[in-house]
Amino acid sequence: MIAKKRRYTQALAGWCFIAPQMLGFIFFVLIPLITVFTYAFQEKNLLFGTSVFSGFNNFKQLKNDVLFQKAFFNTFVFSAGVVPLNLILSLWFALFCVRKAAGINLIRSIIFLPVITSAVAWSIVWKYLLQGGTAGPINYFLSLAGINGPNWLMTPGWAMFSVIVTRVLKNLGMNVLIFIGAVQNMPIDVIEAAKIDGARSLSLFWKIKLPLLMPTVLMVTIVTIIGSMRVFDSIKLLTDGGPEGSTMVLVYYIYHQAFKMFATGFASTIAVVLFFIVLLLTIVQWSLRKRISYYET
Repeated sequence: MIAKKRRYTQALAGWCFIAPQMLGFIFFVLIPLITVFTYAFQEKNLLFGTSVFSGFNNFKQLKNDVLFQKAFFNTFVFSAGVVPLNLILSLWFALFCVRKAAGINLIRSIIFLPVITSAVAWSIVWKYLLQGGTAGPINYFLSLAGINGPNWLMTPGWAMFSVIVTRVLKNLGMNVLIFIGAVQNMPIDVIEAAKIDGARSLSLFWKIKLPLLMPTVLMVTIVTIIGSMRVFDSIKLLTDGGPEGSTMVLVYYIYHQAFKMFATGFASTIAVVLFFIVLLLTIVQWSLRKRISYYET
């Protein structure tokens, strides 16, 4: 009887510990997710408060929506720019930052500083730096070198490039930190044996270090892709989806439909599409892990 009461007390204590997390998941993740899937099959207008079941009409409407097609394309362009650039730079900085050299801790701090900086403050500062003409500091210094800088945030092409670069710099530090931990945990005896066998610099990286880091690279890739697919704050604050919709990505288009056009049902449909895109990409990457990682069985 005493043992049974003790087990009951321990179980109750365990449930009390996980209750805040479970309640947070239920109310802020699970219920909103179910609601979005429900709204996707409705013609729901937030402004008038109307809601009519429309079946798959919202999904059919996507095929003829030019802005959706543009946002869909822009999302993949953004991800194709952010993910490789982020991975290459973060891995390079991680390999550099594990060295024992004077000032290396300062360099680590500078790299990680944007991560803890407010996204709003970061975007506002970059919007000032990237102003057109000679009003912006970047174009001013380019003019001193005889280069006529473009209107970075108001020119199609340059606007997407600018958003990609600022986003990479903002989130670079977190991946650098992850890679530093992975690099420091690499087996030293394997690397030393490769050096004794004559492996040098690039061959040592490609043949030894990179294969050892592949599980971390896979994890960082998945996280970075998911993050790039749901970008909103940088787009909203830097370009507001412009110019001419050249930086309008799917998450911003969801916001546009839900809170500017008040088409909550159609916005939910786009959110469902984005959910399955991210899910598919994650499954594909995870299924390929055995081919790209020597440590997966």
